Amino acid sequence: MIRYIEGTVASISNSGAVILVGGLGYHVHTTKKTALLPNDAVSLNTYLAVRETALDLYGFVNPLELDCFELLLTIPKIGPKSALQILDQADVTLLLEAINLEDPAHLTKLSGISKKTAEKIVTELKGKVDLLSHASNSVAPEANTDIYNDAFDTLLTLGYNPINIRRVLESLDQTTTTSILVRQALQQLS
Repeated sequence: MIRYIEGTVASISNSGAVILVGGLGYHVHTTKKTALLPNDAVSLNTYLAVRETALDLYGFVNPLELDCFELLLTIPKIGPKSALQILDQADVTLLLEAINLEDPAHLTKLSGISKKTAEKIVTELKGKVDLLSHASNSVAPEANTDIYNDAFDTLLTLGYNPINIRRVLESLDQTTTTSILVRQALQQLS
């Protein structure tokens, strides 16, 4: 099984990149958030999906992303492509937070994942996140989630993209009030 790949990015496509390793080019499916540029040196933690008609390689910069990807694969009817799409919509911290809070609405609201899929993720994985060796260290949010959620709802009502809202809010100090958080986010979103 190919578990790690290190090489140079030969080309990029919508579904991933070709990584050149010792004269061989490996097509590796990555999330759209994985910032790869041609000729960049890259090292990825990988998962090899073996099917009857194909061998597909999925790559992640962060080992925790790979762990979460593999955890998503334990859910019935979620295959590698679906798991990768879920990680495209929601980052690992958001997924683990929603699972730990046992709150599919949190996941739906913040990532754009459908209600049915969010419920399935939370229900199937609520007892399994302990299996992730680093999960407990990376999920403990310092911020007040009520302020975050209120700010998120306000910005969503104003018509901003949920992914952009989440990205901006996560970069701001969330130990403040909702109105200050919204004001700061609006400055970055405009």
